[in-house]
Amino acid sequence: MRKLLNQELPRLDLQSFKEHPKNSLVLILDDVRSLNNVGSAFRTADAFLLEKIYLCGITGKPPHREINKTALGATESVNWEYAENAGEVLLGLRQQQYEIVLIEQTDVSVKLMDFQPCPENKYALVFGNEVFGVNESLLPLAQHYLEIPQYGTKHSLNISVSVGIVVWSMLEKMGKL
Repeated sequence: MRKLLNQELPRLDLQSFKEHPKNSLVLILDDVRSLNNVGSAFRTADAFLLEKIYLCGITGKPPHREINKTALGATESVNWEYAENAGEVLLGLRQQQYEIVLIEQTDVSVKLMDFQPCPENKYALVFGNEVFGVNESLLPLAQHYLEIPQYGTKHSLNISVSVGIVVWSMLEKMGKL
């Protein structure tokens, strides 16, 4: 047994990535303060061929040294857009037939493992501020509210971890992995 060299891994070049069909998920990062979290979301979006990332509110945007440090070039491959108002982005995505999924602990949240996405549908996954979560004004705009069950003393995970868990779970359940 041996580790594979980077050149042995089946990776797309930048042009092939741009042309390759994408999975029907978009990420919305609303008021995410940590530029490292933003960069990590880009890297996850690249790894799983996501359609796009929307950076909203105070969320930092490329080019930025701190984003680039964790994105490792994914800001060049993943489509992204900045919008001041996440609510307007969600309304626009709803008009494009995306189902809006807030990753947040609410009184009606469904545990991630109990949610079954439809493989034919398009989903917009909304992640909020590291301290305050998803802005309450966005709650009425969503069709689904998911939470990652946690059993320790803390009540939240780092956004970069949450993005990875939720994206992998959604794509696995949709048969896209």
